[in-house]
Amino acid sequence: MEQYLREIQGKQVHDPFFVDKANRPSLSRCEYVDGPVIVGAGPSGLAAAACLKEKGVPYVVLERSNCIASLWQLKTYDRLRLHLPKQFCELPFMGFPSDFPTYPTKQQFIKYLEDYANTFDIKPRFNETVAHAEYDSTLGFWRVKSAGLKGDTEYVCRCLVVATGENAEPVVPQIDGMGEFGGPIRHTSLYKSGDEFRLKKVLVVGCGNSGMEVCLDLCNHMAKPSIVVRDSVHVLPQEMLGKSTFGLSMWLLKWLPMRLVDRILLIVSWLLLGNTARFGLDRPHLGPLELKNLSGKTPVLDVGTLAKIKSGDIKVFPGIKRLKAGYTVEFVDGKRENFDAIILATGYRSNVPSWLEEGEMFSKKDGFPRKAFPNGWKGECGLYAVGFTKRGLLGASMDAKRIAEDIERCRKVEANKQNMSFAAGSALDMQRSLS
Repeated sequence: MEQYLREIQGKQVHDPFFVDKANRPSLSRCEYVDGPVIVGAGPSGLAAAACLKEKGVPYVVLERSNCIASLWQLKTYDRLRLHLPKQFCELPFMGFPSDFPTYPTKQQFIKYLEDYANTFDIKPRFNETVAHAEYDSTLGFWRVKSAGLKGDTEYVCRCLVVATGENAEPVVPQIDGMGEFGGPIRHTSLYKSGDEFRLKKVLVVGCGNSGMEVCLDLCNHMAKPSIVVRDSVHVLPQEMLGKSTFGLSMWLLKWLPMRLVDRILLIVSWLLLGNTARFGLDRPHLGPLELKNLSGKTPVLDVGTLAKIKSGDIKVFPGIKRLKAGYTVEFVDGKRENFDAIILATGYRSNVPSWLEEGEMFSKKDGFPRKAFPNGWKGECGLYAVGFTKRGLLGASMDAKRIAEDIERCRKVEANKQNMSFAAGSALDMQRSLS
């Protein structure tokens, strides 16, 4: 390994990245990792680390923020709960405490993740932002360059686990007239509570689970919310027939084809919720499970927002045409209305293309693995992905287990090769000594 590091140092002399860095007043160092580097300390990164720990495989976790699960801790609203029952959100080898409710709160989930990290002795290196990662095909190692508070570091490793996830960066759409509107325009990553919007008219853009729940939170704090519904959306009750809708769906899929399960879900939803199209919430042509499977679009699990829409406490508007001065919003149907603020519940995106130099496994367009679930977890040359399944924490846990098993297998193969090489060398030395 010392010879490899010397070769790396020699190559750095002609590397523009390091030439530029050498002219900056910062410290830099190169560190070999005997195991994978995991980028990201969210639930996916923690799951991968725990699975590797159970296999006895060393690793290093790099996290750009100053805490684990930074999305949950720093960029979510106060009233957030898990939308699925806790048994479907457990990470490998550790369940939720028995006294936690079926749908744990944000604070309870963060506590679970902190306990998880402590249980498996996972100690991420915080404030380490990975700026660039690339496979060195000449030497057969990944070079992962990060910028930290104490300077820059290049990590050298045989395996790289991408755990930055589907929600690395907020999506902020460019709406015509945003500079003219006059009022605050804020992404949900900066929204904490409806308390600051009390008695104000607020327009929420986006009708996914976050947009619907933010509207409900605004109502509960005596604000006057409206929601923009640009596309068709499936709204399902959070529970059906005394069971969680998700759990019921998983059980039915064991016995029935997906399209039939979708028909059952829609019939029960119509009985419980009525015809949502009457309130501006048209359903897609594909059923909720089929749509999720094909596009990754998650149905809304209603926690009380629909009742507020039916009562008129939450108004539904079509897409926005443009924003105008004087707090005015013009919609695509020609209507205009004034609002005090706008909340963008427009989701998040992957940031992998911005730092990973690789063209086979990840799409440059959306930053997701090109191969669909369940085949998107493994690439070439020791590259892995965890948390990109569009199937939540359950999918991330499945990926983490597969990755740990594969890395353990590869290490055993490599160790056997080295042992055979050593044995062959020893035999050759013996022959020479006897001749």
